[in-house]
Amino acid sequence: VQLQASGGGLVQPGGSLRLSCAASASIFAITMMGWYRQAPGKQRELVARIASGGTTNYADSVKGRFATSRDNAKNTVYLQMNSLKSEDTAVYYCYVRSGTNSYWGQGTLVTVSS
Repeated sequence: VQLQASGGGLVQPGGSLRLSCAASASIFAITMMGWYRQAPGKQRELVARIASGGTTNYADSVKGRFATSRDNAKNTVYLQMNSLKSEDTAVYYCYVRSGTNSYWGQGTLVTVSS
């Protein structure tokens, strides 16, 4: 397994979750790291990404609520999700890019429901 994601689960609206994704040490020279999500019946969409220099981009729907960060020494990317809404319910996938190669995690389910 080259990418291992964790941290998903069931949370009430307004709650918080933190996702983590550790990339194998065999993946080096990582440039971009980030998160996509796919809700039932919808296309996969970019949630957040962070470049090697720390520049971040977010989907408009999560700006001000989600924050992504990375630990380059650990090859790990994080997604802190606050003020969660029911529409955030989805399978979240982490990814990393190294050169022309992209690697994907197995997906972790986030369910926001009361």
